[in-house]
Amino acid sequence: MKIVLCGYMGSGKSNVGELLANKLRYDFIDLDKKIEAVEGKSIPKIFSEKSEIYFRKKENEVLKSVLESKNKVVISLGGGTPCYADNLEQLKNDEEVYLIYLKVDLHTLTNRLSKEQENRPLLKNINSIDDLEDYIRKHLFERQFYYMQSDLIVDSSLLSVEEIAQQIEKKLL
Repeated sequence: MKIVLCGYMGSGKSNVGELLANKLRYDFIDLDKKIEAVEGKSIPKIFSEKSEIYFRKKENEVLKSVLESKNKVVISLGGGTPCYADNLEQLKNDEEVYLIYLKVDLHTLTNRLSKEQENRPLLKNINSIDDLEDYIRKHLFERQFYYMQSDLIVDSSLLSVEEIAQQIEKKLL
């Protein structure tokens, strides 16, 4: 089985994924970290040196290779992964994939991401909290179509990483 976590940036996919993998004794793959390892540079550097289009193509290639794994694995996707190329189709057509959307409300995402803007290439040029909230609102609206096709939706706005992992674990058993 491959447990795949999707959701907007800042939704906790990496933290929840790592904890869940430990609890289940599965391997853990953070897709963004895997891309960084393949490219030998950080996501912000890939965006600035090669462009978002290049990144999305590489993301698609790395996702395909990760999905070929025969191991039990928890995979944390990047926030936009299900929305580009044929990524969602790959995930939905793989019978071993159980796709989980970590849904977080706009206010919580804005608060979390306002503290991390410098490390987020898509956010670092946004200058005010209102503009950041508008940007996230627009993206959530656009991406909701993809995220909502998940097998499980966990409203994780008010939950700790541990509580989210526990909820997912209960659904899997």
